[in-house]
Amino acid sequence: MSSSDCYMTAKDGSMGFQPMRPRLAVLASGSGTNLQAVLDQIAAGKLAADVAVVISNNSDSVALERARKAGIAAVHWSEKKAGSPVQFSSGLLELLQHHRIDLVVLAGYMKLVPHEVVRAFHGRIINIHPALLPKYGGPGFYGMRVHEAVIAAGEKQSGATVHFVDAEYDHGSVLMQREVPVLPDDTPETLRDRVLAVEHELLPAAIAKFAKEFWKQPGNQEKRQ
Repeated sequence: MSSSDCYMTAKDGSMGFQPMRPRLAVLASGSGTNLQAVLDQIAAGKLAADVAVVISNNSDSVALERARKAGIAAVHWSEKKAGSPVQFSSGLLELLQHHRIDLVVLAGYMKLVPHEVVRAFHGRIINIHPALLPKYGGPGFYGMRVHEAVIAAGEKQSGATVHFVDAEYDHGSVLMQREVPVLPDDTPETLRDRVLAVEHELLPAAIAKFAKEFWKQPGNQEKRQ
């Protein structure tokens, strides 16, 4: 038996050696296309993971609708709803612990993750960013602003980055990156569309890479048993 296998119950009720499937919490503020890319890869049997909960700070987020349609717990949780930053932080941590989350995935989440949550899930929070970090990252660099800045600077390459999350915006160590050429006739919109297509491939691949390494670490399998 490999270090990433264990006895698990299959959908048909049989027992056997199967890869451990990390439980994911996806945090998203907007349309949730990266969430959908992850769900599609899971449904196609190409990603061994389970999205246990989707959380959004935006009650109108399409990501929450995508979760509901997939039969996944969908939770609107924001500082306004919580009443204070402290209550928001503790409530978010309780949500993640209640759903027994192995990996927190930020997929278009426009809020800084509270320090308490970053500490509790150290090395288990990843974010996808539409640029080749460390360039064009940090406060103010999100959405179309990133692509506008890339084109304005005359860059020949852009891309997408999946990185671990720490206490600063877009600052943690890189897990995976993929380049996207900036074409001479690109607009921010056309560049965004090509980068987003790469994000949809990169995020599931990064989750798979994380899972492979995570289960090798001593004690992680025991935590789930």
